[in-house]
Amino acid sequence: MSGCIIFIQKDLHITEVQQEVLVGCLSFISLLGSLAAGRTSDAIGRKWTIGLAASVFQAGAAIMTFAPSFAVLMTGRLLAGIGIGIGIMVAPVYISEISPATLRGTLASFPEIFISFGILLGYVSNLVFAGLPDHINWRVMLGAGILPSISIAFVLLVIPESPRWLVMQSRASDALAVLAKVSDSEEEAQERLAEIEEAARVTASGKAAWREFLRPSPVVRRMLITGLGVQFFQQATGIDALVYYSPTIFRDSGITTESQLLAATVAVGFSKVAFIVIAIVLVDHVGRKPLLYISTIGITACLAVLAASLSLLARGALPSGAAVGLAILTVCGFVAFFSVGIGPINMVLSSEIYPLRLRAQAVGIGFALNRMASGGVAMSFLSICRAVTVAGAFTAFAVVSAVSVVFVHLFVPETSGKTLEQIESLFGGGGVTSGEVELGDAERLEHKRLVTH
Repeated sequence: MSGCIIFIQKDLHITEVQQEVLVGCLSFISLLGSLAAGRTSDAIGRKWTIGLAASVFQAGAAIMTFAPSFAVLMTGRLLAGIGIGIGIMVAPVYISEISPATLRGTLASFPEIFISFGILLGYVSNLVFAGLPDHINWRVMLGAGILPSISIAFVLLVIPESPRWLVMQSRASDALAVLAKVSDSEEEAQERLAEIEEAARVTASGKAAWREFLRPSPVVRRMLITGLGVQFFQQATGIDALVYYSPTIFRDSGITTESQLLAATVAVGFSKVAFIVIAIVLVDHVGRKPLLYISTIGITACLAVLAASLSLLARGALPSGAAVGLAILTVCGFVAFFSVGIGPINMVLSSEIYPLRLRAQAVGIGFALNRMASGGVAMSFLSICRAVTVAGAFTAFAVVSAVSVVFVHLFVPETSGKTLEQIESLFGGGGVTSGEVELGDAERLEHKRLVTH
Protein backbone atom coordinates (compact mmCIF):
# COMPACT_ATOMS: atom_id res chain seq x y z
CA MET A 1 0.00 0.00 0.00
CA SER A 2 2.93 2.38 0.59
CA GLY A 3 3.59 2.59 -3.16
CA CYS A 4 -0.04 2.15 -4.27
CA ILE A 5 -1.17 5.17 -2.28
CA ILE A 6 0.87 7.49 -4.52
CA PHE A 7 -1.11 6.43 -7.58
CA ILE A 8 -4.47 5.93 -5.81
CA GLN A 9 -4.28 9.56 -4.76
CA LYS A 10 -3.83 10.60 -8.39
CA ASP A 11 -6.49 8.29 -9.82
CA LEU A 12 -9.28 8.50 -7.22
CA HIS A 13 -8.33 11.99 -5.92
CA ILE A 14 -8.57 10.96 -2.26
CA THR A 15 -7.80 13.38 0.57
CA GLU A 16 -4.98 13.12 3.10
CA VAL A 17 -7.39 11.94 5.79
CA GLN A 18 -8.73 9.25 3.45
CA GLN A 19 -5.14 8.12 2.85
CA GLU A 20 -4.62 7.75 6.59
CA VAL A 21 -7.86 5.82 7.02
CA LEU A 22 -7.08 3.54 4.06
CA VAL A 23 -3.60 2.75 5.38
CA GLY A 24 -4.24 2.68 9.11
CA CYS A 25 -7.54 0.80 9.21
CA LEU A 26 -5.74 -2.46 8.43
CA SER A 27 -4.31 -2.76 11.95
CA PHE A 28 -7.66 -2.25 13.66
CA ILE A 29 -9.53 -4.53 11.27
CA SER A 30 -6.87 -7.25 11.47
CA LEU A 31 -7.43 -7.21 15.22
CA LEU A 32 -11.10 -8.13 14.64
CA GLY A 33 -9.98 -10.96 12.37
CA SER A 34 -7.57 -12.20 14.99
CA LEU A 35 -10.22 -12.15 17.69
CA ALA A 36 -12.52 -14.15 15.44
CA ALA A 37 -9.74 -16.59 14.52
CA GLY A 38 -9.56 -18.14 17.99
CA ARG A 39 -13.12 -19.45 18.12
CA THR A 40 -13.16 -20.18 14.39
CA SER A 41 -10.05 -22.34 14.57
CA ASP A 42 -11.45 -24.15 17.59
CA ALA A 43 -14.70 -24.80 15.70
CA ILE A 44 -13.51 -25.85 12.23
CA GLY A 45 -9.84 -26.64 12.87
CA ARG A 46 -6.56 -24.83 12.26
CA LYS A 47 -6.16 -26.21 8.73
CA TRP A 48 -9.47 -24.96 7.36
CA THR A 49 -9.16 -21.65 9.20
CA ILE A 50 -5.96 -21.07 7.21
CA GLY A 51 -8.01 -21.70 4.07
CA LEU A 52 -10.69 -19.29 5.29
CA ALA A 53 -8.06 -16.59 5.90
CA ALA A 54 -6.73 -16.96 2.35
CA SER A 55 -10.23 -16.88 0.84
CA VAL A 56 -11.29 -13.75 2.73
CA PHE A 57 -8.03 -12.02 1.80
CA GLN A 58 -8.42 -12.97 -1.87
CA ALA A 59 -11.94 -11.54 -1.94
CA GLY A 60 -10.72 -8.29 -0.39
CA ALA A 61 -7.75 -8.00 -2.76
CA ALA A 62 -10.02 -8.64 -5.77
CA ILE A 63 -12.47 -5.93 -4.68
CA MET A 64 -9.59 -3.45 -4.19
CA THR A 65 -8.17 -4.32 -7.62
CA PHE A 66 -11.38 -3.38 -9.44
CA ALA A 67 -12.56 -0.63 -7.05
CA PRO A 68 -14.13 2.31 -8.94
CA SER A 69 -14.28 4.55 -5.86
CA PHE A 70 -12.79 5.13 -2.41
CA ALA A 71 -15.82 3.50 -0.71
CA VAL A 72 -15.40 0.26 -2.66
CA LEU A 73 -11.63 0.37 -2.11
CA MET A 74 -12.23 0.63 1.64
CA THR A 75 -14.63 -2.34 1.51
CA GLY A 76 -11.90 -4.46 -0.06
CA ARG A 77 -9.30 -3.18 2.39
CA LEU A 78 -11.53 -4.11 5.34
CA LEU A 79 -12.07 -7.63 3.98
CA ALA A 80 -8.35 -8.06 3.32
CA GLY A 81 -7.64 -6.87 6.87
CA ILE A 82 -9.95 -9.50 8.34
CA GLY A 83 -8.20 -12.20 6.29
CA ILE A 84 -4.79 -10.95 7.40
CA GLY A 85 -5.88 -10.90 11.04
CA ILE A 86 -7.12 -14.50 10.86
CA GLY A 87 -3.91 -15.62 9.19
CA ILE A 88 -1.63 -13.78 11.63
CA MET A 89 -3.18 -15.66 14.55
CA VAL A 90 -3.77 -19.13 13.12
CA ALA A 91 -0.47 -19.65 11.27
CA PRO A 92 1.81 -19.45 14.35
CA VAL A 93 -0.64 -21.59 16.33
CA TYR A 94 -0.67 -24.28 13.63
CA ILE A 95 3.14 -24.23 13.33
CA SER A 96 3.67 -24.56 17.09
CA GLU A 97 1.16 -27.42 17.32
CA ILE A 98 2.47 -29.45 14.37
CA SER A 99 6.24 -29.00 14.85
CA PRO A 100 8.51 -31.40 16.76
CA ALA A 101 10.12 -29.94 19.86
CA THR A 102 13.64 -29.74 18.42
CA LEU A 103 12.47 -27.69 15.40
CA ARG A 104 9.69 -25.65 16.97
CA GLY A 105 11.77 -22.57 17.72
CA THR A 106 13.10 -22.35 14.17
CA LEU A 107 9.76 -23.07 12.51
CA ALA A 108 7.91 -20.66 14.82
CA SER A 109 10.11 -17.85 13.48
CA PHE A 110 8.93 -18.43 9.90
CA PRO A 111 5.83 -16.16 10.11
CA GLU A 112 7.98 -13.17 11.07
CA ILE A 113 10.47 -13.94 8.29
CA PHE A 114 7.81 -14.31 5.63
CA ILE A 115 5.83 -11.27 6.76
CA SER A 116 9.01 -9.26 6.18
CA PHE A 117 9.57 -11.06 2.88
CA GLY A 118 5.98 -10.26 1.88
CA ILE A 119 6.57 -6.57 2.66
CA LEU A 120 9.66 -6.73 0.43
CA LEU A 121 7.63 -8.31 -2.39
CA GLY A 122 5.08 -5.53 -2.00
CA TYR A 123 7.82 -2.91 -2.40
CA VAL A 124 9.20 -4.76 -5.43
CA SER A 125 5.77 -4.96 -7.08
CA ASN A 126 5.38 -1.20 -6.52
CA LEU A 127 8.65 -0.62 -8.36
CA VAL A 128 7.96 -3.12 -11.17
CA PHE A 129 4.44 -1.90 -12.01
CA ALA A 130 4.93 1.83 -11.40
CA GLY A 131 5.55 2.42 -15.11
CA LEU A 132 2.01 1.42 -16.09
CA PRO A 133 -0.68 4.12 -16.51
CA ASP A 134 -1.82 5.66 -13.23
CA HIS A 135 -5.32 4.21 -13.45
CA ILE A 136 -3.93 0.68 -13.90
CA ASN A 137 -0.62 0.39 -12.02
CA TRP A 138 -1.97 0.47 -8.46
CA ARG A 139 -4.65 -2.06 -9.39
CA VAL A 140 -2.03 -4.50 -10.71
CA MET A 141 0.05 -3.95 -7.55
CA LEU A 142 -2.91 -4.90 -5.36
CA GLY A 143 -4.01 -7.74 -7.63
CA ALA A 144 -0.54 -9.29 -7.49
CA GLY A 145 -1.14 -9.92 -3.79
CA ILE A 146 -3.74 -12.55 -4.68
CA LEU A 147 -1.18 -14.86 -6.31
CA PRO A 148 0.71 -16.09 -3.19
CA SER A 149 -2.53 -16.81 -1.31
CA ILE A 150 -3.81 -19.02 -4.15
CA SER A 151 -1.05 -21.50 -3.24
CA ILE A 152 -2.91 -22.12 0.02
CA ALA A 153 -5.54 -24.08 -1.95
CA PHE A 154 -2.87 -26.58 -2.98
CA VAL A 155 -1.28 -26.63 0.48
CA LEU A 156 -4.59 -27.59 2.09
CA LEU A 157 -4.60 -30.78 0.03
CA VAL A 158 -1.30 -31.83 1.63
CA ILE A 159 -1.02 -30.56 5.21
CA PRO A 160 -2.60 -32.49 8.12
CA GLU A 161 -4.87 -31.06 10.78
CA SER A 162 -3.29 -29.86 14.03
CA PRO A 163 -2.85 -32.76 16.47
CA ARG A 164 -3.71 -30.49 19.38
CA TRP A 165 -7.04 -29.54 17.79
CA LEU A 166 -7.75 -33.21 17.17
CA VAL A 167 -7.10 -33.90 20.87
CA MET A 168 -9.48 -31.05 21.77
CA GLN A 169 -12.10 -32.81 19.64
CA SER A 170 -11.49 -36.10 21.53
CA ARG A 171 -9.86 -37.60 18.44
CA ALA A 172 -6.69 -38.86 20.06
CA SER A 173 -6.21 -41.69 17.55
CA ASP A 174 -6.30 -39.22 14.63
CA ALA A 175 -3.87 -36.96 16.50
CA LEU A 176 -1.50 -39.88 17.02
CA ALA A 177 -1.66 -40.68 13.29
CA VAL A 178 -0.66 -37.10 12.45
CA LEU A 179 2.12 -37.09 15.06
CA ALA A 180 3.48 -40.33 13.66
CA LYS A 181 4.01 -38.57 10.31
CA VAL A 182 5.89 -35.62 11.82
CA SER A 183 7.90 -37.45 14.49
CA ASP A 184 11.11 -39.46 14.21
CA SER A 185 9.71 -42.51 15.97
CA GLU A 186 6.51 -44.01 17.33
CA GLU A 187 7.81 -43.48 20.87
CA GLU A 188 8.29 -39.77 20.20
CA ALA A 189 4.77 -39.56 18.76
CA GLN A 190 3.36 -41.18 21.91
CA GLU A 191 5.33 -38.78 24.13
CA ARG A 192 4.13 -35.74 22.16
CA LEU A 193 0.53 -36.95 22.39
CA ALA A 194 0.86 -37.30 26.17
CA GLU A 195 2.29 -33.75 26.40
CA ILE A 196 -0.53 -32.34 24.27
CA GLU A 197 -3.17 -34.05 26.40
CA GLU A 198 -1.58 -32.75 29.60
CA ALA A 199 -1.27 -29.21 28.21
CA ALA A 200 -4.90 -29.29 27.07
CA ARG A 201 -5.95 -30.11 30.63
CA VAL A 202 -3.84 -27.29 32.09
CA THR A 203 -5.19 -24.64 29.70
CA ALA A 204 -8.84 -25.57 29.98
CA SER A 205 -9.68 -22.87 32.56
CA GLY A 206 -9.86 -19.68 30.45
CA LYS A 207 -12.40 -17.93 32.72
CA ALA A 208 -10.13 -18.36 35.74
CA ALA A 209 -7.33 -16.71 33.76
CA TRP A 210 -9.41 -13.62 33.01
CA ARG A 211 -10.32 -13.33 36.69
CA GLU A 212 -6.62 -13.44 37.53
CA PHE A 213 -5.95 -10.56 35.13
CA LEU A 214 -8.58 -8.42 36.85
CA ARG A 215 -6.88 -8.96 40.22
CA PRO A 216 -3.30 -9.88 39.35
CA SER A 217 -0.78 -10.90 41.94
CA PRO A 218 2.39 -8.75 42.13
CA VAL A 219 4.25 -11.38 40.06
CA VAL A 220 1.61 -11.48 37.30
CA ARG A 221 1.37 -7.67 37.34
CA ARG A 222 5.12 -7.38 36.69
CA MET A 223 4.85 -9.96 33.90
CA LEU A 224 2.03 -7.97 32.31
CA ILE A 225 4.00 -4.72 32.55
CA THR A 226 6.92 -6.37 30.76
CA GLY A 227 4.89 -8.18 28.11
CA LEU A 228 2.45 -5.36 27.33
CA GLY A 229 5.20 -2.74 27.48
CA VAL A 230 7.32 -4.49 24.86
CA GLN A 231 4.27 -4.96 22.63
CA PHE A 232 3.42 -1.25 22.95
CA PHE A 233 6.92 0.10 22.34
CA GLN A 234 7.40 -2.16 19.31
CA GLN A 235 4.81 -0.06 17.46
CA ALA A 236 4.95 3.29 19.30
CA THR A 237 8.46 3.98 17.99
CA GLY A 238 6.96 4.40 14.50
CA ILE A 239 7.83 1.29 12.50
CA ASP A 240 4.50 1.32 10.64
CA ALA A 241 4.98 4.98 9.74
CA LEU A 242 8.17 3.94 7.96
CA VAL A 243 6.67 0.83 6.35
CA TYR A 244 3.54 2.59 5.06
CA TYR A 245 4.84 6.09 4.41
CA SER A 246 8.48 5.60 3.44
CA PRO A 247 7.87 7.21 0.00
CA THR A 248 6.47 10.28 1.79
CA ILE A 249 9.53 10.42 4.05
CA PHE A 250 11.95 10.07 1.14
CA ARG A 251 10.08 12.73 -0.85
CA ASP A 252 10.43 15.12 2.08
CA SER A 253 14.18 14.44 2.13
CA GLY A 254 14.54 15.52 -1.49
CA ILE A 255 13.88 12.47 -3.71
CA THR A 256 11.56 13.66 -6.46
CA THR A 257 10.87 10.94 -9.03
CA GLU A 258 8.46 8.13 -8.28
CA SER A 259 10.85 5.43 -9.53
CA GLN A 260 13.57 6.66 -7.14
CA LEU A 261 11.08 6.79 -4.27
CA LEU A 262 9.99 3.21 -4.87
CA ALA A 263 13.57 1.98 -5.38
CA ALA A 264 14.48 3.46 -1.99
CA THR A 265 11.59 1.57 -0.36
CA VAL A 266 12.90 -1.69 -1.85
CA ALA A 267 16.17 -1.04 0.02
CA VAL A 268 14.13 -0.70 3.21
CA GLY A 269 12.48 -4.06 2.52
CA PHE A 270 15.81 -5.79 1.96
CA SER A 271 17.13 -4.40 5.26
CA LYS A 272 14.08 -5.71 7.12
CA VAL A 273 14.37 -9.25 5.72
CA ALA A 274 18.15 -9.52 6.14
CA PHE A 275 18.29 -8.38 9.74
CA ILE A 276 15.31 -10.38 10.94
CA VAL A 277 17.12 -13.52 9.75
CA ILE A 278 20.18 -12.36 11.70
CA ALA A 279 18.04 -11.85 14.82
CA ILE A 280 16.62 -15.36 14.63
CA VAL A 281 20.15 -16.76 14.46
CA LEU A 282 21.34 -14.65 17.40
CA VAL A 283 18.35 -14.68 19.76
CA ASP A 284 19.27 -17.91 21.55
CA HIS A 285 23.01 -17.27 21.48
CA VAL A 286 23.22 -13.60 22.46
CA GLY A 287 20.05 -13.45 24.58
CA ARG A 288 16.91 -11.37 24.50
CA LYS A 289 17.92 -8.36 26.58
CA PRO A 290 21.24 -7.57 24.81
CA LEU A 291 19.44 -7.63 21.45
CA LEU A 292 16.71 -5.37 22.87
CA TYR A 293 19.39 -2.91 24.08
CA ILE A 294 21.06 -2.89 20.66
CA SER A 295 17.68 -2.53 18.95
CA THR A 296 16.17 0.28 21.04
CA ILE A 297 19.39 2.31 21.27
CA GLY A 298 19.98 1.94 17.53
CA ILE A 299 16.39 2.93 16.70
CA THR A 300 16.67 6.01 18.94
CA ALA A 301 19.89 7.10 17.25
CA CYS A 302 18.47 6.60 13.73
CA LEU A 303 15.29 8.50 14.54
CA ALA A 304 17.24 11.38 16.08
CA VAL A 305 19.57 11.66 13.06
CA LEU A 306 16.63 11.43 10.62
CA ALA A 307 14.72 14.16 12.48
CA ALA A 308 17.79 16.39 12.65
CA SER A 309 18.64 15.97 8.96
CA LEU A 310 15.08 16.75 7.84
CA SER A 311 15.01 19.80 10.11
CA LEU A 312 18.35 21.09 8.78
CA LEU A 313 17.21 20.49 5.20
CA ALA A 314 14.04 22.52 5.80
CA ARG A 315 16.19 25.41 7.08
CA GLY A 316 18.55 25.19 4.11
CA ALA A 317 21.47 24.19 6.35
CA LEU A 318 22.00 20.79 4.71
CA PRO A 319 22.59 20.04 1.01
CA SER A 320 19.79 18.02 -0.59
CA GLY A 321 22.17 15.24 -1.65
CA ALA A 322 23.39 14.76 1.91
CA ALA A 323 19.81 14.81 3.19
CA VAL A 324 18.76 12.08 0.74
CA GLY A 325 21.72 9.91 1.73
CA LEU A 326 21.04 10.39 5.44
CA ALA A 327 17.33 9.66 4.99
CA ILE A 328 17.95 6.36 3.19
CA LEU A 329 20.70 5.40 5.66
CA THR A 330 18.68 6.19 8.78
CA VAL A 331 15.42 4.63 7.54
CA CYS A 332 17.24 1.43 6.54
CA GLY A 333 19.13 1.59 9.84
CA PHE A 334 15.88 1.98 11.79
CA VAL A 335 14.38 -1.06 10.05
CA ALA A 336 17.59 -3.06 10.59
CA PHE A 337 17.74 -2.28 14.33
CA PHE A 338 14.01 -2.96 14.65
CA SER A 339 14.31 -6.31 12.89
CA VAL A 340 17.32 -7.46 14.88
CA GLY A 341 15.64 -6.93 18.24
CA ILE A 342 12.28 -5.56 19.29
CA GLY A 343 10.57 -6.70 16.07
CA PRO A 344 10.77 -10.48 16.56
CA ILE A 345 11.62 -10.58 20.27
CA ASN A 346 8.31 -9.13 21.47
CA MET A 347 6.50 -12.38 20.61
CA VAL A 348 9.38 -14.51 21.90
CA LEU A 349 9.13 -12.79 25.28
CA SER A 350 5.36 -13.07 25.33
CA SER A 351 5.58 -16.83 24.85
CA GLU A 352 8.14 -17.18 27.64
CA ILE A 353 7.28 -14.91 30.54
CA TYR A 354 3.69 -15.98 31.21
CA PRO A 355 2.76 -19.24 32.93
CA LEU A 356 0.91 -21.69 30.72
CA ARG A 357 -2.46 -21.12 32.41
CA LEU A 358 -2.37 -17.41 31.43
CA ARG A 359 -0.37 -17.46 28.22
CA ALA A 360 -3.09 -17.53 25.55
CA GLN A 361 -5.09 -14.70 27.12
CA ALA A 362 -2.04 -12.59 27.99
CA VAL A 363 -0.59 -12.90 24.49
CA GLY A 364 -4.02 -11.97 23.08
CA ILE A 365 -4.15 -8.79 25.19
CA GLY A 366 -0.62 -7.90 24.11
CA PHE A 367 -1.46 -8.44 20.45
CA ALA A 368 -4.55 -6.23 20.76
CA LEU A 369 -2.46 -3.43 22.32
CA ASN A 370 0.16 -3.87 19.59
CA ARG A 371 -2.43 -3.58 16.81
CA MET A 372 -4.08 -0.53 18.39
CA ALA A 373 -0.71 1.23 18.69
CA SER A 374 0.06 0.29 15.09
CA GLY A 375 -3.26 1.63 13.85
CA GLY A 376 -2.91 4.80 15.88
CA VAL A 377 0.50 5.54 14.37
CA ALA A 378 -0.58 4.72 10.80
CA MET A 379 -3.83 6.70 10.95
CA SER A 380 -2.32 9.82 12.50
CA PHE A 381 1.12 10.10 10.88
CA LEU A 382 0.21 12.42 8.00
CA SER A 383 -1.86 14.65 10.28
CA ILE A 384 1.00 14.87 12.78
CA CYS A 385 3.43 15.70 9.97
CA ARG A 386 1.12 18.47 8.77
CA ALA A 387 0.90 19.87 12.30
CA VAL A 388 4.57 19.67 13.36
CA THR A 389 6.43 18.70 10.11
CA VAL A 390 7.94 15.30 9.31
CA ALA A 391 11.03 16.23 11.34
CA GLY A 392 8.84 17.00 14.35
CA ALA A 393 7.02 13.67 14.02
CA PHE A 394 10.28 11.73 14.06
CA THR A 395 11.55 13.79 16.98
CA ALA A 396 8.52 12.57 18.92
CA PHE A 397 9.21 8.97 17.85
CA ALA A 398 12.84 9.39 18.97
CA VAL A 399 11.69 10.49 22.43
CA VAL A 400 9.37 7.47 22.70
CA SER A 401 12.23 5.22 21.59
CA ALA A 402 14.52 6.70 24.23
CA VAL A 403 11.87 5.87 26.84
CA SER A 404 11.82 2.30 25.49
CA VAL A 405 15.55 1.97 26.27
CA VAL A 406 14.83 2.88 29.90
CA PHE A 407 11.89 0.48 29.93
CA VAL A 408 14.06 -2.41 28.73
CA HIS A 409 16.64 -1.63 31.41
CA LEU A 410 14.12 -1.44 34.25
CA PHE A 411 11.46 -4.00 33.37
CA VAL A 412 12.78 -6.65 30.97
CA PRO A 413 14.73 -9.55 32.50
CA GLU A 414 16.85 -12.00 30.50
CA THR A 415 14.75 -15.12 29.91
CA SER A 416 16.91 -17.04 27.45
CA GLY A 417 17.44 -20.63 28.57
CA LYS A 418 15.57 -20.16 31.86
CA THR A 419 13.13 -22.71 33.27
CA LEU A 420 9.64 -21.62 34.33
CA GLU A 421 10.71 -21.56 38.00
CA GLN A 422 13.66 -19.31 37.16
CA ILE A 423 11.56 -16.98 34.99
CA GLU A 424 8.91 -16.64 37.69
CA SER A 425 11.62 -15.87 40.26
CA LEU A 426 12.89 -13.09 37.98
CA PHE A 427 9.52 -11.39 38.45
CA GLY A 428 9.56 -11.94 42.20
CA GLY A 429 7.68 -15.22 42.30
CA GLY A 430 8.47 -18.34 44.24
CA GLY A 431 8.29 -20.77 41.33
CA VAL A 432 5.63 -23.00 39.85
CA THR A 433 2.77 -24.22 41.95
CA SER A 434 0.46 -27.20 41.65
CA GLY A 435 2.77 -29.08 39.32
CA GLU A 436 1.97 -26.96 36.27
CA VAL A 437 3.39 -28.32 33.05
CA GLU A 438 5.52 -25.89 31.02
CA LEU A 439 6.05 -27.41 27.60
CA GLY A 440 8.05 -24.51 26.15
CA ASP A 441 10.85 -24.84 28.70
CA ALA A 442 10.84 -28.60 28.46
CA GLU A 443 11.38 -28.26 24.73
CA ARG A 444 14.25 -25.82 25.18
CA LEU A 445 15.93 -28.04 27.74
CA GLU A 446 15.50 -31.09 25.51
CA HIS A 447 16.95 -29.15 22.59
CA LYS A 448 19.97 -28.14 24.66
CA ARG A 449 20.41 -31.77 25.79
CA LEU A 450 20.38 -33.00 22.20
CA VAL A 451 22.86 -30.32 21.11
CA THR A 452 25.29 -31.05 23.95
CA HIS A 453 25.15 -34.78 23.31
